[in-house]
Amino acid sequence: MTIAKPVPNPIDALRANVTVPFEEAVAMPPSVYTSNDFNDAELENIFKKDWFCVGRASALSSSGDYVTCELAGQPVIVLRDRDNALRAFSNVCRHRMSTLLHGRGNAKTIVCPYHAWTYNLDGSLRGAPAMNGNKAFCREHYSLPDIACEEWLGWVFISLNPDARPVAQELKEVEALVKGYDMTNYTETFFEEHLWDTNWKVLAENFMESYHLPVCHAGTIGGLSKLDEMICPPGRKAFNYHTILKDESLRIAMAHPDNDRLHGDERRTTFLLAIYPSLLITLTPGYFWYLSLHPKGPGQVQIRFGGGMSNDYNGDEEAQQNLIDLKTLLDDVNVEDRGCTEKVFRGVSADGAVPGHLSHLERPNFDFAQYLMSRMDHSFEPKIVEEA
Repeated sequence: MTIAKPVPNPIDALRANVTVPFEEAVAMPPSVYTSNDFNDAELENIFKKDWFCVGRASALSSSGDYVTCELAGQPVIVLRDRDNALRAFSNVCRHRMSTLLHGRGNAKTIVCPYHAWTYNLDGSLRGAPAMNGNKAFCREHYSLPDIACEEWLGWVFISLNPDARPVAQELKEVEALVKGYDMTNYTETFFEEHLWDTNWKVLAENFMESYHLPVCHAGTIGGLSKLDEMICPPGRKAFNYHTILKDESLRIAMAHPDNDRLHGDERRTTFLLAIYPSLLITLTPGYFWYLSLHPKGPGQVQIRFGGGMSNDYNGDEEAQQNLIDLKTLLDDVNVEDRGCTEKVFRGVSADGAVPGHLSHLERPNFDFAQYLMSRMDHSFEPKIVEEA
């Protein structure tokens, strides 16, 4: 009789994975991607406690502009109020608990689709039809609960953790690294949501290394970057990054002639920033695009996908064509990435899956694994470079 081998606890397996030197490291164990228990632990220890990016502030430019999302099971509204401040609230009516707004749009007030209870853009209850007969009802007691919301370099973050360290403090080193790009100087011109059949960490890791570019992206950007020009420094507590030099034939990735902030190779250097837990930014001197990821169980990932051009290109005579070229390129890249990452998830789900050793070009993946371990076990000390 064959006795099945016990499946190791994924947190224990991850701990063993990250306690070796990077020069001897292997990819994360399959159970980290496939375990329901690990997924639940991520929601509790990561997505309920760290900052989550909902997109760009430029998409919420006018009073009443809003976006919605679900963060660790909690429906959230993020909006621009009448005083031009960004606010976040629970997206649940205080009456019979219907969700309120859906998708993205603009609203003068927040109206419940169930009984038309209506809230102002500051979250206060404005009106509640046919409630005069309930003597205990008091409108002032029914404001929507606030959720922490911060803007940083044009990005909008929310957190369910009222004690979360301010984003600007967490990411001060990122700001210094990309100062010459002026990340607030990029406007989102497209936004989409997608659901892929892979684990969120598989997609995050795919972004964190450009080792796969020549093969996975042979039909698009694979030939525009050389492996020997990729630089993968050690990560930090709140993020990791690597850089690549883009070929000048991809004109929209280059610094605009009017950009006097970047010099030499900086003018064609792309930063690939992984802001933990799940904001992934490709920042070129000409354009940017991003993914903000949220797990939908072990086998699916909800993707917020957006991007656009640097405002340096606004006056370019080919400005509209630039946006078309960018979106066409990124759509093709996404098709390639989806195929690769869904194949990886099918592979890690196989009984015989065994992780192999990491390339030096996958240093960010090792740092990401250490971040995950530090959230699962607060006594774990990541082997990373401290912020300056």
